[in-house]
Amino acid sequence: MDVKTLCLGVLSLGDATGYEIRKMFEDGPFGHFFDASYGSIYPALGKLLGDGLVSLSEEEQSGRPGKKIYSLTPEGRVRLKDALAEPAGRDRIRSEYLVRLFFAHLMEPEESQRIYDEYLSNFEYLAKCACEVDPTDMKPGRRIVRGFGLHLYESMAAYMREHRTEFMQEMMGTDSDQEAAQ
Repeated sequence: MDVKTLCLGVLSLGDATGYEIRKMFEDGPFGHFFDASYGSIYPALGKLLGDGLVSLSEEEQSGRPGKKIYSLTPEGRVRLKDALAEPAGRDRIRSEYLVRLFFAHLMEPEESQRIYDEYLSNFEYLAKCACEVDPTDMKPGRRIVRGFGLHLYESMAAYMREHRTEFMQEMMGTDSDQEAAQ
């Protein structure tokens, strides 16, 4: 799914500035499954505006430049529905932590332990955040996404806690084996 479609999706929730759209991907409901930067959001909004899929209004601010607020047009809502009906691509997990853990044998054991523990803490934190979101008044799709995220984060944290000692012992053995080989 492209950033233009994601912006249309965010705007279907209500009018927003580019900054507010970015926050939805940083700290908001999309934060655990999609990323969009300012460098991709603003060009996407410009294209959507040019295509008549969003409209723009400017709100005056005292002593600051005007705030640009984007709104979904009826044509934008139709385009969003069409895009959502297209077949989804394959899910992929992009993780710098997983890349580092994959190559942990090339690191000092203390560094691989730090990375492992950071990753574990990350999942524990994300599970806590998802748990704190009250699903009571959510629409069914949002509730299932929240539940999926909560289950994923709790499962990943549990897996990492369960295998931490084994990983650390093997890393210590890897370091000793490398020194003995030299």
